Amino acid sequence: MTQALKHYLQFTDLSADEYAYVFTRAALIKKKFKAYEKHHTLADRTLAMIFEKASTRTRVSFEAGMYQMGGAVVHLTTGDSQLGRAEPIEDSAKVISRMVDLVMIRTYGQDKINRFAANSRVPVINGLTNEFHPCQIMADLLTFIEHRGNAAHPLDCLKGRVVAWVGDGNNMANTWLQAADLLGFTVHVSTPSGYEVDPTIAGLVTHSECFKVFADPMQACQGADLVTTDVWTSMGYEAENEARQRAFADWCVDADMMAVAQPNALFMHCLPAHRGEEVSADVIDGDQSVVWDEAENRMHVQKALMEYLLLGRQ
Repeated sequence: MTQALKHYLQFTDLSADEYAYVFTRAALIKKKFKAYEKHHTLADRTLAMIFEKASTRTRVSFEAGMYQMGGAVVHLTTGDSQLGRAEPIEDSAKVISRMVDLVMIRTYGQDKINRFAANSRVPVINGLTNEFHPCQIMADLLTFIEHRGNAAHPLDCLKGRVVAWVGDGNNMANTWLQAADLLGFTVHVSTPSGYEVDPTIAGLVTHSECFKVFADPMQACQGADLVTTDVWTSMGYEAENEARQRAFADWCVDADMMAVAQPNALFMHCLPAHRGEEVSADVIDGDQSVVWDEAENRMHVQKALMEYLLLGRQ
């Protein structure tokens, strides 16, 4: 059946039941990919990718994924599209969405992608904004399920788990809060003063039980099932780099932090990583790190997402 028009602009745009389906479907698609079996459910469909923020993983995962599903890709950069400059975002959305079947946008403010989606005739996917990074959290959760879960009931392994977020209160942190609230786990958040996560961006109230705030990153990691972080200076904040280097000095995920987490705790990072800054080399390159599985799973979970947004449940 054909899915009614549905966008994926933040993690809360899908329900827990929909995530269970998408993760199950992603596992099947990945299995077929590894076995060199064709999966051309999106034959004759076209994905437009609009990049106002540069990317490696987002471009490769969406572009390769769409081709692997039998579809085609149109790649637009800032110079090609100039959302809201060459013409209003609303007009761009009306034109582009008449020519393609699906749009992925990686940009700055969430307002841009919201305005585009409001005027699009086809599904729009958030490839990253300053506020949210839902495709990355989907990949992270699929990776956790692979290592700690049951494929038949993918969400069961998430219930009651603890995720330690160490670092900047950025788009990744916001999206982790949304995922925890929806799927029943807890996020321990530790950020330097002045870089706190704002739960209202995620649509949560400060007394929500899905997250706890710790001044000490060691305390945040205590008993965690997953420890995760991101670069100290996200794209668009380069002018703050020196100040952030000083402020974040004690928020490097190292062996001591991993030692107070669960013995089988996983480490994740959305990449690119700066060894010796937000994570020590022995952690990201160590036995508990699953960052390469995590990076690959961007492609598999996005393939399942694109298929679901266009075709519904198969």
